[in-house]
Amino acid sequence: MNAGDDKQQDYRPLADRMRPRLLDEVVGQAHLLDESKTLHQALEHGHLHSMLFWGPPGTGKTTLARMIAHYANAEFTSLSAVLSGVKDIRQAIEAAKLNRQQFDRGSILFVDEVHRFNKAQQDAFLPHVEDGTITFIGATTENPSFELNNALLSRVRVYVLKSLDQDSIIDLLRRALADTERGLGNRQIHIDDEALQLLALAADGDARYALNMLEIAADIAESRDVENNITLEILKDVVSGGVRRFDKGGDAFYEQISALHKAVRGSAVDAALYWLTRMLDGGCDPLYIARRVVRMASEDIGNADPRALSICLNAWDVQERLGSPEGELALAQAVVYLACAAKSNAVYSAFKAAMKDAREHGSLEVPMHLRNAPTQLMKAMDYGKDYRYAHDEGDAYAAGEHYFPEGMGERQYYFPVDRGLEIKIAEKLNFLRTEDEKARKKGKS
Repeated sequence: MNAGDDKQQDYRPLADRMRPRLLDEVVGQAHLLDESKTLHQALEHGHLHSMLFWGPPGTGKTTLARMIAHYANAEFTSLSAVLSGVKDIRQAIEAAKLNRQQFDRGSILFVDEVHRFNKAQQDAFLPHVEDGTITFIGATTENPSFELNNALLSRVRVYVLKSLDQDSIIDLLRRALADTERGLGNRQIHIDDEALQLLALAADGDARYALNMLEIAADIAESRDVENNITLEILKDVVSGGVRRFDKGGDAFYEQISALHKAVRGSAVDAALYWLTRMLDGGCDPLYIARRVVRMASEDIGNADPRALSICLNAWDVQERLGSPEGELALAQAVVYLACAAKSNAVYSAFKAAMKDAREHGSLEVPMHLRNAPTQLMKAMDYGKDYRYAHDEGDAYAAGEHYFPEGMGERQYYFPVDRGLEIKIAEKLNFLRTEDEKARKKGKS
């Protein structure tokens, strides 16, 4: 490497310089890269197939794509779906065709953030993947089931990358500190174990973030300390303001609200509190959580404990009126109450069943006896005729009365569960149905 190369190397960020070039340099992703795994074998033997890497930022998606090109001795072309369009795709395809014709060499077209391409842009790859002009490798942080066309998905193999654990991040940081060729080894940077652990924790599974923060901390240490010590004070200053992974509108957003809802439904009070605080720590709008918590009260607690809905609405009101931190504490109170409350989805199930009938039975007419008759004409047309006013009946209940449209028959949607207040509700409904049966039998005799 000449002096010009050294100078160019100095300007590359540490995260880029430390990008693994060989399989044994990769940290993490053992579930994909163990020797017995398909991806490892494809890499080792240079076997190309179109694929999609799906995982959080900083987990090695771009690195693996470049590594595949290296092992397969293939031309590597990289596009960013944020910056590129159909014109760029066409140019890359033409270059791949030329590469095949002139050098009989395969081409890998790597598209970062591929979920940002629209349908037309995604479709532009299909014939060239099909005829082998290119090997397509996409990278996405979003669920491909929702973001990619089925036609493209059917032509690629999806590999799921996981966030790096803290031990893997620490291993990577130690390598960067020791590496004299690509890392910080020549700069004699010192950092103790406690500081390394803090940095690994702040990285939140993102290797690129960890290396970027290490490089910034090293620069600060060199300017402040003659012994190049990265102190806890320096590191806390560098990583301050960092938040957990939470991209509203992205997968992490919906996965975490799902986890919160399922923990509440499962009466796992501590787990519910954890997911609530994870979302708040990540920057989620507390009012969004308040709205979803109200939904949980109706869907999963219902009439087993009607107080749950009021408590959730009150928490929402506190959040709107007072903001943080009072509002967030009120949300925590509501979440704890929901998790501890008796559970019932009887109303939720009844609502869905009734909605299904409403959609399938069309515009059935309201029975005449249930219609209001505010005018003389309506009364003359028998609107409201023979209607039985419940308050004039024994127990304020018109036993045997019909309330469904004619021809539809009686329906039962609501089946109270044997928990909480719904025990009493079930007893009341069973009593009323018994009274209905008596009245109808009496009417037939």
